[in-house]
Amino acid sequence: MNLKLSKRLSAVADMITKGSSVADVGTDHGYIPIYLAQNNLCPYALATDINEGPLNRARANIRDCKVEDKVGTRLCGGLEGIGPGETDTIVIAGMGGLLIISILEASMNKAHAAKELVLSPHSDVDAVRAFLYGNSFVITDESIVKEDGKFYFVLRAENGNAPVPEGAALHYGLPLLKRRDPLLREFLERELALREKIIENLRSNSACGKERIAQINGEITIIKEGFNFYESC
Repeated sequence: MNLKLSKRLSAVADMITKGSSVADVGTDHGYIPIYLAQNNLCPYALATDINEGPLNRARANIRDCKVEDKVGTRLCGGLEGIGPGETDTIVIAGMGGLLIISILEASMNKAHAAKELVLSPHSDVDAVRAFLYGNSFVITDESIVKEDGKFYFVLRAENGNAPVPEGAALHYGLPLLKRRDPLLREFLERELALREKIIENLRSNSACGKERIAQINGEITIIKEGFNFYESC
């Protein structure tokens, strides 16, 4: 059975350096390790999950796809069951940004022992970017994908030191802005429209707080900064 990935998971797989050994943390069905193995994109992949149920699903899929020789499984939370430097790449995708931060924070020595991190947070992407730069990582590339009406970001980070980006660069990703990614523009347009609608609703409600309006206006300022950055590149 040849596995075909969703757009979101394809974007994650595409961000992984070809030829790297990979640990997929919170693997769920094991799709990314299986895809990498089937397409000879990595010599060995490790699928981990904190729950037995998802890991059993991954094991069944690994058997069905006949990649047992290239994909191993491990029951563990976060990076707890992975040795420092055991794999070149650590993938953490399909969970909230704050949870990704907590996983990395709990095992910083293991995170730094890897050659690269490939992360796809479903929320708080700016917080993940800030965390990486604040903990001796640099983001070397980003991608954005739209699937079922939702936008997903994928970040690749390596060991290094650089100032924490500010404003639009922190919120929307410097690589995407510099590349003038068309999906990023669509994302910015949607974000701006949503906040302008919120402002309209708040102003029609006499009981609304000025602080909330000021907060949304601040977010609009950053979105417009993103547009300006995008157009100037």
